Amino acid sequence: MVDPVLMSLASVAVVSLVSFIGVITLVVNDRMIRNILPLLVGFSAGALLGDAFIHLIPEAAEGGFSASISLYILLGIVVSFIVEKIVHWKHKHTLAPASRPQPFAYMNLFGDAIHNFIDGAVVAASYLVSVPIGIATTIAVVFHEIPQEIGDFGVLLHGGFSRKKALFWNFISALFAVFGAVVSIFISTYIESSLPVMVAFAAGGFVYIAGADLIPELHKKNDIRNSIIQFLSITLGIATMYLLVFIE
Repeated sequence: MVDPVLMSLASVAVVSLVSFIGVITLVVNDRMIRNILPLLVGFSAGALLGDAFIHLIPEAAEGGFSASISLYILLGIVVSFIVEKIVHWKHKHTLAPASRPQPFAYMNLFGDAIHNFIDGAVVAASYLVSVPIGIATTIAVVFHEIPQEIGDFGVLLHGGFSRKKALFWNFISALFAVFGAVVSIFISTYIESSLPVMVAFAAGGFVYIAGADLIPELHKKNDIRNSIIQFLSITLGIATMYLLVFIE
């Protein structure tokens, strides 16, 4: 019998280690990174949408789809919007890199920590529903984190952090996923009814991230070749989530 708590903690540990993806930027040239990122972004968008609509929402509505489920999904979207607004405040303070890190770099860490906390809570809640759901959610989160962490690492470097400090603080921010998982497990142990709420909330957050953050990035390149690649990468992400249904 697989222990969902141990699987949750192991999965969020893997998610946290993704923060070290920034090491790649030390050995990979800028051109290669620019070519790979759109593929990762497209796959990430598809994986998040697939996880939300194929796994999370059906599980949240297992006892019957009601207006409350819709409200929790919408709450996930609204809270994600608020978190992103906080992160975007950093642009008001964007300055050229100086000897000390700039305010926008700290704001990026703050926003990323909140995001990672939610990711950890979502992964743990998914495992408490079922192990296959937890695996599907973990995969979606990991593929979302890869392009995000590369971007976060670049923001920290631009904001004045050294490479070593950028890796260190990015990892500290990623550890909030473990904290989120522990809180989620604690709440779910004593409040069984919280599971559908957290799963629906997570679905709303995933839909927001895919629709508001990732897909708009893909629209920045509209030529036929890139459009086909983007479509295929999104489809692959969705297909991956659908194939995981057969694990159940």
